[in-house]
Amino acid sequence: MDETQDPETYCGGGPVAAPGPVDGPFAECVLCRRPTEYPESTKGSTLCPVCEWQEAQRTACSG
Repeated sequence: MDETQDPETYCGGGPVAAPGPVDGPFAECVLCRRPTEYPESTKGSTLCPVCEWQEAQRTACSG
């Protein structure tokens, strides 16, 4: 990686906000249906930590 590149903007992505502590029911993973770290009220596609990591591996930029 070029050391002049900002790691936050490398590959066009920025920092990802981690969800805060959740007491209530958790959302289901859209791939494996296991509970995620996100509250049920989270909009969009929610992934469990395992599927999230696998998806990041598939979509990681190569360079």
